Amino acid sequence: MLTERGRVGPPYRGMTGVSTAFGTFGELLQGVLPGGEDFLVTLPIARWSVATFRSDPAARRLRVVPDHKHKARRLLSMILDDHPVPVGGVLVLESTLPEGKGFASSSADLVATARAVGNALGIAMPPARIESYLRRIEPTDGVLYDGIVAFDHRRVELRRALGALHPMSVVGIDEGGTVDTVAFNRLPKPFSDADRREYARLLARLTEAVRVDDLAEAGAVATRSAVLNQALRPKRTLDRMIALCEETGGLGVVVAHSGTSLGILVDRSDPQWSRKVVHASRGCFALAGNVATYVTLGFSAGPLMGRNGRMRVSTTE
Repeated sequence: MLTERGRVGPPYRGMTGVSTAFGTFGELLQGVLPGGEDFLVTLPIARWSVATFRSDPAARRLRVVPDHKHKARRLLSMILDDHPVPVGGVLVLESTLPEGKGFASSSADLVATARAVGNALGIAMPPARIESYLRRIEPTDGVLYDGIVAFDHRRVELRRALGALHPMSVVGIDEGGTVDTVAFNRLPKPFSDADRREYARLLARLTEAVRVDDLAEAGAVATRSAVLNQALRPKRTLDRMIALCEETGGLGVVVAHSGTSLGILVDRSDPQWSRKVVHASRGCFALAGNVATYVTLGFSAGPLMGRNGRMRVSTTE
């Protein structure tokens, strides 16, 4: 075969790359800052998208399984368009993240896809390169960075890596339906100047809470963010979820600001953890007719960012 420089080279053999990306349970905080910048703060959970890419230089066509993953197919085409050697292949996506509910399922699919294709073809995929692709597709969550991060989802760029919180349980409900993230992010934000100043204060509070691993403060910020978001995408069960959280002794209520899910945060190291989770689960089922529990991801202590631009991580469940 001809190399990119026109010389005869060895046959290009197909390779397989596999990678993952975690999802989130909504966001600890999401809003608009005084300067007009949109932002969110991630809440990583132990649910993942897994991408497997099998390259086939003889195929010259791309196939994505399942075939409704159109955004992943677009990303795959973009990456391969930049590859010097024409190649086809099959991308298989498997996920434990509900779609359209506020779990960053689409973002996780895309990040896992970029990493898997990079692994298969020997292409470095640092966060900046992945961001450059994703901002051409849709507003994106910050799941390409391990740990809790403040992220500009519209510009698709990191604001700041905040660190990590000790693992929590999230006892969640789904109000039903789905939300199109792209359409949601086109909506005008109804937040006043006072609201924007409050978002700046909440971001400062949450940044400090993560720094000192203050779960109660993080939960309080999450609850306030959920209340503020009622002006944009109201949750009909929010008031009752907040009351249930107080009855349970939970840390706070976290919501998918652009989704359909709400959850009560419970400290997994709390001596009363089991009782609180059972109480919250029963209350959630009585409220919504459904309940599911999740575990937030804990990350290793020490320097946050490694040489490859990713946080050093050890997940715990």
